[in-house]
Amino acid sequence: MSILNLRQQIKMVFFDIDDTLYMKDKDHLSERALEIFKKLRANGIIPAIASGRARVTFPKKLEHVIAQAGVDLFVTMNGQSVVYQGQTLAKFPLPKTRIATIVEFFEQHQIAYAFLTNEQVFVSERTPMLREAFDVITTDYSVDKTYFKQHDIYQILPFYTQEQDALIAQSAILEGLSVVRWHPNSVDVFDGQGSKARGIEIAATHLGLAMENVMAFGDGLNDIEMLTHVGVGVAMGNAQDKVKQVADYVADSVENDGVYHFLVQCGLIEA
Repeated sequence: MSILNLRQQIKMVFFDIDDTLYMKDKDHLSERALEIFKKLRANGIIPAIASGRARVTFPKKLEHVIAQAGVDLFVTMNGQSVVYQGQTLAKFPLPKTRIATIVEFFEQHQIAYAFLTNEQVFVSERTPMLREAFDVITTDYSVDKTYFKQHDIYQILPFYTQEQDALIAQSAILEGLSVVRWHPNSVDVFDGQGSKARGIEIAATHLGLAMENVMAFGDGLNDIEMLTHVGVGVAMGNAQDKVKQVADYVADSVENDGVYHFLVQCGLIEA
């Protein structure tokens, strides 16, 4: 696949974290990450993060690089929070009455769950299923089933297997919300109109850019809207097939520093 020179078109590049820049199962951040961020900034292009993670759960290795490179634009929790230079541009908390109904259902069916904000994470209980999925993301969480009553919650992570998808669908408990599976044991649950794409569009508008001027890299099902709405959507070589099918380009895998090599090939940074 030939790659066009995109230097004139692209003014901002969003990066997914897990399996795009960072391999969570190995706690390995691309050794090129700092170089990528710095070279983009030197070329007048804004590097930014778009993740399903809450900011508080970013990998420590990535946070270190973010601080070194001065990255200051973050679309987190699948677009439910948009922060630029420390200023919140948009936030989309879930209604407390809706959360209460969902939590009641999960309790009835012995489904553990987590509440996400950008600053803190709380879980209903520490079950083996929750820990298997969640502990590679963060172990910095406390148990509190009632946290949502006094605080805004932007995303819920219930921990159930694909075998239970039918139960959830038949109950209609999550109807109207966005539900995206990120692990065999868990899904992201957030605002029905929400996505990384919405968060990116808010950021682009704030900065006076069109979506045509934005590039994004991703690998997961929660990246599909993002890759189809930006000017140039790039799927990782290790991405799921559904993601590759909607992308404009497919880069090499995260293991092979696919992001770095694609950015060089399309002229956004120099080798």
